[in-house]
Amino acid sequence: MELTVGELARRSGLTIRTLHHYDAIGLLVPSLRSAAGYRLYDRANIERLHRIQALRQLGLSLADIGTALSGPQAPLTDVIEGQMAQLDHEITKATRLRKQLGLLHAQLASGQSPDLADWLDTLELMTMFENYFSSEEIKQLPLLHDAATRAEWSAMVSTVQAAMDRGVSPEAPEAQILALRWMRTLYRDTSGNPDFLVRLNRMHDNEPGSWDAQGVSVPMRRFIEEAFVEGRLAIYQRYLKPDEFAFMRQHYGATFNTWPPLLAALRKAMVDGVPPDDPQARELGKQWAALFRAYAGDDPATHERIREAHAKEPDLTDSSWSDEALIGYVRTILAALQATPRAH
Repeated sequence: MELTVGELARRSGLTIRTLHHYDAIGLLVPSLRSAAGYRLYDRANIERLHRIQALRQLGLSLADIGTALSGPQAPLTDVIEGQMAQLDHEITKATRLRKQLGLLHAQLASGQSPDLADWLDTLELMTMFENYFSSEEIKQLPLLHDAATRAEWSAMVSTVQAAMDRGVSPEAPEAQILALRWMRTLYRDTSGNPDFLVRLNRMHDNEPGSWDAQGVSVPMRRFIEEAFVEGRLAIYQRYLKPDEFAFMRQHYGATFNTWPPLLAALRKAMVDGVPPDDPQARELGKQWAALFRAYAGDDPATHERIREAHAKEPDLTDSSWSDEALIGYVRTILAALQATPRAH
């Protein structure tokens, strides 16, 4: 098939002037001329034009496109696949924007009138979350789409900041109560899913502005963590002997941030139906046992006292991202490990 410049312009959506310019700079030179001297474009020209337009979509200048097309060419199927991937990316961005605008529209329709700064903060926060969570997962994170939840967090953050401004120590009962409330709310707003918690923590570490909209600073996160640890230690102290508790106090805090990734991996294995005696489950069980012994020591009597504390103290089990099903799964893994004969 051979096309005149006018026909190619009409069917490609480009102007005749653009095609003439491509010809003048040697980017797309018609392969044929008619008897009357008209430019004629053949199949090879059309394929080259497709490549030119694909590279333009990627933001390359005409000079760079000319350089790119002067060497060996990738198969046209690869070029088209690249265009499809780019379109998928743009569709995803457009879908996100459509969803965000829908949320803002719903707020306005319900009589809420957030100021421009609130809108921008919400949009920024949603964009950050979408880099770490799927659309379906975001529906399980009410912080992004529930005004009452955002208001609750805002009030809680203000209370914690006021305590910090007054110089309240993480060891103080007031701080421990605030930290427990914080963790319970976080547990609720992550649907008790440890993998959500891991990804939230990763987002907060990688995106310095992820908590700015809520007023949560790095010192505040550290304050909450330390106060939460102190609150749990205060409970354990009632069940342990002085030397046992001294060992736990020395090591417990260091394990705090190691638990969520392990819990997330165990939960995934459980949901995926990995048998307790499977090598993957056994490795996770070994990690659990090692992490527990890191702050509990090796004395079975100490372990029993810690289990007693967990059985009697709801504040140790609430908001721990390890429900009864997960704990039961871990126990079966540990039992399988103990049943395995040791090599001599």
